[in-house]
Amino acid sequence: MKTDTQHSPAGTKPAQLPQLHEQRNPGMELDLDWVAAVQANTSAIERRAATLPGRRTVKKAYQAAWLLKAVTCIDLTTLSGDDTPGRVRRLCAKARQPVRADILEALGMGPITTGAVCVYHEMVPTAVEALAGTGIPVAAVSTGFPAGLSPFRLRVEEIRESVAAGASEIDIVISRRHVLLGNWQALYDEVRSFREACGEAHMKAILATGELGSLRNVARASLVCMMAGADFIKTSTGKESVNATLPVSLTMIRAIRDYHRRTGHRVGYKPAGGISKAKAALNYLAMMRDELGTRWLEPDLFRFGASSLLGDIERQLEHHVTGRYSAAWRHPAG
Repeated sequence: MKTDTQHSPAGTKPAQLPQLHEQRNPGMELDLDWVAAVQANTSAIERRAATLPGRRTVKKAYQAAWLLKAVTCIDLTTLSGDDTPGRVRRLCAKARQPVRADILEALGMGPITTGAVCVYHEMVPTAVEALAGTGIPVAAVSTGFPAGLSPFRLRVEEIRESVAAGASEIDIVISRRHVLLGNWQALYDEVRSFREACGEAHMKAILATGELGSLRNVARASLVCMMAGADFIKTSTGKESVNATLPVSLTMIRAIRDYHRRTGHRVGYKPAGGISKAKAALNYLAMMRDELGTRWLEPDLFRFGASSLLGDIERQLEHHVTGRYSAAWRHPAG
């Protein structure tokens, strides 16, 4: 039975909340007994994920509030081979004003921004310059993105180069073979080295879940990355054949919940790849709220990795204000 969840994501009226700053996850020694004990009931996880869209719905002003929250949690991304400085500057302009001013005014909202801008290393200086003074962080994909198969020393050096160029967040990719072979020590050592190379920059560990073979592998890889000091765990590069899904997300956020219960440290979550519709974003927000609570609905603990999602959210917000759907060209990405 569908229910209209009559509240905004944080249980308050629509408003932009100040970005919080969670104490970083310092990691811990690798606990192989804990890793070995992790299981995943695939059928139960899939049933839970399948029922979520019908059980958690929001309407009218409440939906608008949730969609505005989603905007503030987007890592606005361009990771194309034909990226240019001009494209990145346009994307940064969109990050600074992701929703048209007339729509925000009609909703009674002040200015909002996206959570971050995510680019390749080559475009980091351009993005840093374009976002100067805004407080919007620049995230760089690193470590041989997307396959993670370049020499290890080069992957570590790539992190350092991106941090030196001004990136304050680094999205690293793990070596999938360590997970597929069950070599948890190798995965831990790799991610720990990446974390050390990041220094003060926050690290998001991309698991490439579509290539890990099972939800149990996803759960164990999530735990090992958190033990190694990941600030976020992230589903996908967006380049795999299967990217973010609700069952994978449920598996990963329950690993986050378990890690928090046992260590007291909060780790962020970033679903990425294939999330292009506002309705899908609402499902992810509802899952986060149900499983982890409202604290995980802030951009320091939750992000969407997306490029086209923002356009659909903006169209839905205009429909809420005017009662009409607009053409996509009225909401350019940059």
